[in-house]
Amino acid sequence: MTKEERKLWYTFLRYLPVKVTRQRPMGQYIVDFFCDEAKLAIEVDGSQHYEETGENYDRGRDEFLSENGISVVRYSNYQIVKEFEMVKQDILLRLGLE
Repeated sequence: MTKEERKLWYTFLRYLPVKVTRQRPMGQYIVDFFCDEAKLAIEVDGSQHYEETGENYDRGRDEFLSENGISVVRYSNYQIVKEFEMVKQDILLRLGLE
């Protein structure tokens, strides 16, 4: 896990009242975090995700997940570092916990 993924996991996701798993295989892909109850994949994106190759890969993964009834939410490393409270609130809303 990256330091931003560790921050999200060790200070927030692992303490939620719903089960969230990390590094969850899904078909040929691995999602950073997954809540089966909400069918929600949570991705933390570094700079490589904003380059053409990364964007194309993410688009294919998002399409695969969507076809399997899974929603994807993405947060940038910057958001994890600088807007962490907003990220936490957004996740709570998406999980129906807020």
